[in-house]
Formats: sequence, C-alpha cells, structure tokens
Amino acid sequence: MSSTLGIGVPVPKMLPITGTWTLPFAAYLVYLSNRIVYRRVKSEKYMGDRFVDAAESTSNDKPDPLFLDSRAHDNFIENVPLCFTLVAIAELNGANRKVLNYAMATLFVLRVLHVELGLKGKDTVGWGRPAGYFGTQGFIAGMAAYGTYLVKGYWGY
Repeated sequence: MSSTLGIGVPVPKMLPITGTWTLPFAAYLVYLSNRIVYRRVKSEKYMGDRFVDAAESTSNDKPDPLFLDSRAHDNFIENVPLCFTLVAIAELNGANRKVLNYAMATLFVLRVLHVELGLKGKDTVGWGRPAGYFGTQGFIAGMAAYGTYLVKGYWGY
C-alpha cells in the first residue's frame, strides 16, 4: 500500500479511508452547488440568496427555493469539513478502517437525508432533517471521542 514519488522512493498511503470518501462527498457538494446555479440562471437572479425579500416570505408553507438551496449547500459546507478532519485525525492515529468506512458511509447518508428528505421535504421539516442534524452531531461527538481515545497513551493512560 504505497506509491512512489516518481524517483523510486516508496511513500505509504497515509489516509486511504479519508481519500476514498472524498469522491462521493465532493460529488454531492457539486450537485448542491449546481442546484443553486441552475436556479440562478433559470431566474436570472445572479446575486443574493433569495428570490423574494425576507420580510415578504414569512411562512414555512412556501419557502424561498433559492434560500433553501443556498442553506442546504451552506449547511453541508459547515459540517462536512470538520467531519473529514476528525476522520483524518483518527485514521492517522491508527483507527480501525472498517469503523471509519462505516462511519463515513453513515455520514454521507445522513447528509443526503438532511437535504433531500429534510429541507426539500414538505414544509422544509421532513423526517430527514432531524435525522441528518442529530446524526451529524452524533458523528462529530463520536469521532472526536474516538480520536481522543486513540491517543490516550500519549497522556499516560
């Protein structure tokens, strides 16, 4: 499990699990980004994050679609980088690769549920929204705890 630098020096693959999961997460981020671009081009609204003024949009019945798509994208960007950082720290400190793979698969499903069956659900409160939110929070807490556990010997325990 190593590659060379082009000069014959073997270099181990340091983060194969984290690296493996970059593609599906990046693909979904591109999808979320393109959803916003599509709305902007279709409506010819190239600036701002709303079609209507926030004061006009007071109900959850018909949320502003541009704002909804922007929040879905922003929320993904707010959470996923920290999750990747926590997984990379755990992986570099000898985490079980099977545990990390299952954790990343679960996180991916949670993030998709949060948007597609949550924010995009009826009245923006589909069951995927709390599942994605609380699941992601659990992932962050759990992965931080796992990373800390992996280095407990450093602190003399």
